[in-house]
Amino acid sequence: MLEIYNSLTRQKATFTPIEPGKVRMYVCGMTVYDYCHLGHARVLVVFDVVSRYLRQSGYDVTYVRNVTDIDDKIINRANENNEPFSSLTDRFIEAMHEDAAALGVLPPDKEPRATAYMSQIIQMVEQLVNKGLAYVASNGDVYYDVSKFEHYGELSGKHLEDLRAGARVEVDEAKDDPLDFVLWKSAKPDEPSWESPWGAGRPGWHIECSAMSTHCLGDHFDIHGGGQDLQFPHHENEIAQSEGATGHKFVNVWMHNGFVRINEEKMSKSLGNFFTIREILERYAPEVVRYFILTSHYRSPLNYSDESLDNAHSGLARLYTALRGLPEADSDDEMLTPYRDSFAAAMDDDFNTPEALAVLFDLARAVNRAREQDMDIAARLGAGLRQLGQLLGLLTQSPEAFLRGSGSSDASDDEIEALIQRRNDARDNKDWAEADRVRDQLQALGVVLEDGAGGTSWRRA
Repeated sequence: MLEIYNSLTRQKATFTPIEPGKVRMYVCGMTVYDYCHLGHARVLVVFDVVSRYLRQSGYDVTYVRNVTDIDDKIINRANENNEPFSSLTDRFIEAMHEDAAALGVLPPDKEPRATAYMSQIIQMVEQLVNKGLAYVASNGDVYYDVSKFEHYGELSGKHLEDLRAGARVEVDEAKDDPLDFVLWKSAKPDEPSWESPWGAGRPGWHIECSAMSTHCLGDHFDIHGGGQDLQFPHHENEIAQSEGATGHKFVNVWMHNGFVRINEEKMSKSLGNFFTIREILERYAPEVVRYFILTSHYRSPLNYSDESLDNAHSGLARLYTALRGLPEADSDDEMLTPYRDSFAAAMDDDFNTPEALAVLFDLARAVNRAREQDMDIAARLGAGLRQLGQLLGLLTQSPEAFLRGSGSSDASDDEIEALIQRRNDARDNKDWAEADRVRDQLQALGVVLEDGAGGTSWRRA
């Protein structure tokens, strides 16, 4: 039975979908004014794995991941570039899709953009105003009245009095209470705007997700996910405005992935330790980055360092090495049952990917032991290893492509093969000094040799 930790209740519980056999899941996606960074990579990979495993478990999944394509940062960046905001967002949406595909992230079932949902956004704001849960301020902005929502603060565990004590109001804001948040912003010069009952303007960030999620999945759905940084105020505000507008419970299970740290420090541009996905992929293979993300439980902090990525490469190389040279075979259900059961137990425990990876290594060791006794059994175990790995979006390449194609060596395959042939010739001639010299030369090039009964194979370090 799948158990998921619910941020709202602060405990794990057996997952029971609203509609038997079906799961509706919404994840807060990117605000597209720049290239995606490592924190975005974690959200993309974590909820891709959640979606994959839910489908593997037999659920009919509708996975929605939105795009925020209008907000202050987008407008400011477009103005800096002297370009239409839509051309900026189109460019970075395309880049986001490229980064996601590189990391093995499958496309969501629906990817709504905020600018395509203006009528739904305006309708939801109207509902809140008509119910007395929102008001039009003197500056033309529309605000949500937080004091009118009884359960405000439950998701984040915050109390209104404490929040109010630490709140401040910007000079240009006209809200009644420091905690009230904007639903609709009146138009300002040189900004994109849409017509509404309150005049030209554009939506606040929080209302966009409420309108998109409920339109795509209904007023009440199963899972809402996103980064831990969104728990407050974004998701707290989503609950208030969604339940206020519809009169129904909004979401059953809230999932939040942990922060990304760089060498044990919080990632931020001000500290100079801010990495885009593209910068990381210049140094490490995409599957290595995906594997690295899955080595930490999704709710735990993820610490990025060169050592962590190097270890990830080594770990993934061990799995591919176990598959290397195996003939094609069908998996053996009887032999694989204990491994599949252990893998399922790990994933059913709140998507515990580190434990699931440990099962892959247990199976890889079984493959390596079987090689020495029966290559047919090794091949069938290897087929099972690949199947389980692919449930995590791993082991999707041929072993040779991974082992020879990713690593620190800049030498070409032909150069490496020529050196290996020279070493083999030296060994045939019992010129051990020359053989050792060539081996050292290959090692200096970042090439690892593996001598076996079938000859010498190699991989990049």
